[in-house]
Amino acid sequence: MGESFSFQTKLLHNRWKMDEHTGAVSVPVQHASTFHQADFDTFGKYDYSRSGNPTREALEATIAELEGGVRGFAFSSGMAAISTAFLLLSKGDHVLVTEDVYGGTYRMITEVLSRFGIEYTFVDMTDLHEVASHIRPNTKVIYIETPSNPLLKITDIRGIVKLAKANGCLTFLDNTFMTPALQRPLDLGVDVVLHSATKFLAGHSDVLAGLAVVKDEELAKRLYKLQNAFGAVLGVQDAWLVLRGLKTLHVRLKQSSQTALEIAQFFAKHPKVEEVYYPGLSHHAGHSIHRYQASGFGAVLSFRLADEEAVRTLVKHVKIPVFAVSLGAVESILSYPAKMSHAAMPKEEREKRGITDGLLRLSVGLEAADDLIADFDEALSYVKTRPEAVSR
Repeated sequence: MGESFSFQTKLLHNRWKMDEHTGAVSVPVQHASTFHQADFDTFGKYDYSRSGNPTREALEATIAELEGGVRGFAFSSGMAAISTAFLLLSKGDHVLVTEDVYGGTYRMITEVLSRFGIEYTFVDMTDLHEVASHIRPNTKVIYIETPSNPLLKITDIRGIVKLAKANGCLTFLDNTFMTPALQRPLDLGVDVVLHSATKFLAGHSDVLAGLAVVKDEELAKRLYKLQNAFGAVLGVQDAWLVLRGLKTLHVRLKQSSQTALEIAQFFAKHPKVEEVYYPGLSHHAGHSIHRYQASGFGAVLSFRLADEEAVRTLVKHVKIPVFAVSLGAVESILSYPAKMSHAAMPKEEREKRGITDGLLRLSVGLEAADDLIADFDEALSYVKTRPEAVSR
């Protein structure tokens, strides 16, 4: 249904537009954990909710359609989705990972996968030569985040896919920041797309969820076996909340992205902001690559102040954004990666990647751009200027 519709319209008018039995315009929430089987020899479509549930299936089918995949999978969190996908690996395999990956992914790779004999290497994935030189005979997965968290580094998706296919590797891509509204990795040849649906897809800071989508039927069967075996599935009430959030994804992202660009431009001119990281700025490294492979710049940006003292001062005086972990919500969220999203990463590793004690990440919500800019402008007025700072 609605194959010719635009993405914006598909969010509302799809197979799950209404319940075929009642005409209800909201997907029914099926709380049953088990299902009666009418036939002793042939079980029905559903038998136990870990293996399949009508409400979760509605979300899984919806994200598969939006990402252009053959099958979607809903998990209890973004990390559950990522961890289950990593279970496609076996002892002795090697995974190549973008260096400033989300802290939870870093922890999973370095502290959990490593205990099962899975090897790993972190590389600067913005440099294709660097990636190519680190591919080993036992490399089975190349793991991409683009834009990356929190420095918004841009990876050439097609370039990585070409390297992966030439070396018999799978490609995983965390599409949390962009969502299928702005970036469609499966269309660019990626094998597995991953989401923390907690963020932009659900969009209201009220649900914890993860999603995965694959384009290949055989890979879908393998991932389903792992989802069913590992069992970190999404509950039905949370599946319903994500489905509801998806309906407004386009308008939320459009508004928030527009404001994010205005704020990034404001920060870029502010003397107390030392660096701004946002793909929408023409001087941002990878800006042209991102424009080629995505249809928008997103609602997340990062900016660097002089040091931790400057961060403390700003956070103390800023009024509108909540100061919290997470992102992608209707309210703006200001985060401190060094002690929040990347706390799992040792200080030495963080700083090597440019995640300094002066770095802040801002997920822009639906507040008025002028209000947010005025709020940051006032808060920055309390930040001391470094004596050696050169005015820009």
